[in-house]
Amino acid sequence: MQKVIFYTKEVCSLCDDAYALLKMFQRDFPFEIEERDIYTNDEWLEEYQLLIPFVQINDTTLNCEEINIVSLEEALKENISNNY
Repeated sequence: MQKVIFYTKEVCSLCDDAYALLKMFQRDFPFEIEERDIYTNDEWLEEYQLLIPFVQINDTTLNCEEINIVSLEEALKENISNNY
């Protein structure tokens, strides 16, 4: 099963919203969500601190300003087959 990497942190309402969208799309696309708390890794903190929530699907990335229902669905369609 393909994996969506989700960079997040605790107490982040934008992260909560993005996570809810990902969970919703799991009904249509077969993927696992790998959550990565940026405060558990110095490299992640430096890279994503101003960008979270941040989603990586293969080579496609979406940052906090780009994540919405349309962009996330397009990224999933491009990267994850919905043929079970």
